[in-house]
Amino acid sequence: MLPPQQVEIYRHTLIAPIVTEKTMRLIDEVNQYTFKVLGSANKIQIRRAVELLHGVRVVGVSTMNIRGKKKRQSWRHPEGRTASWKKAIVTIAQGDRIDVVERA
Repeated sequence: MLPPQQVEIYRHTLIAPIVTEKTMRLIDEVNQYTFKVLGSANKIQIRRAVELLHGVRVVGVSTMNIRGKKKRQSWRHPEGRTASWKKAIVTIAQGDRIDVVERA
């Protein structure tokens, strides 16, 4: 059993599951779940967070940094950006499941 402080660190590592048509297809076809994660989190921390919080066995973790997109309001306002963020695609063992639709 982990101390409560360490459990809190792992709880903050996973920000939210990403639920789209593409991610639902990944869940059905190859048992991969997609999460928005803390920008400073590494693959080991993400693996431990998913295993601890969801009670599944993680086979692999892929991460990618998503750059913010350019946005503008109108011709009068200068250009801005949305925030950059980090995405993790987690492959879990065959037979394990996570209820992302209920937790989203």
